[in-house]
Amino acid sequence: MQTMRVPKNKGRRGRPPDESSAASLWRRVEVPSAFAPARQVEDRILARCRRLAYTDRDLFALKLAIEEALTNAVRHGNQLDPHKSIHIKYRITPYRADVVVEDEGGGFNPAALPDPTRNCRLRCAGGRGILLMRAFMNSVVYNAAGNGVTLTKFNDAYPRHAGLLKASSPEKRCYQ
Repeated sequence: MQTMRVPKNKGRRGRPPDESSAASLWRRVEVPSAFAPARQVEDRILARCRRLAYTDRDLFALKLAIEEALTNAVRHGNQLDPHKSIHIKYRITPYRADVVVEDEGGGFNPAALPDPTRNCRLRCAGGRGILLMRAFMNSVVYNAAGNGVTLTKFNDAYPRHAGLLKASSPEKRCYQ
């Protein structure tokens, strides 16, 4: 695992620094395209969030979304090829968790996926993972190649986000 550390500093008047400041800590991990090593990284991310007092609701949402992104990378992106890798980059702060999952596959167009809530798709066994990721995360953004996704979850326990999250759209916060 390769870690990039940047010195921590305080913002003006002793406030915590902005997430985009030099105090941010990104960790990069490359794991073989298999479920067990991917889950180990997921466990590290969730442990960090627990240490920073993320709510149980946030932890559930993160676990669901990260697990889905990693499963999609192994199964659909890398097509279960153990010679390929999954590239994970994450930054966990008291305010938010950002997780980037990228595979070595050809990518896809998320807009071209069928709507899993349509009557004709309700009995299908799969196809709801991306819908769930979008419902539980504050932001889900795919890269242009379609082989990488950035998940963002604000920490509901952090006071700065409390009013903002209550006012967010019901589609984003449907689990409340």
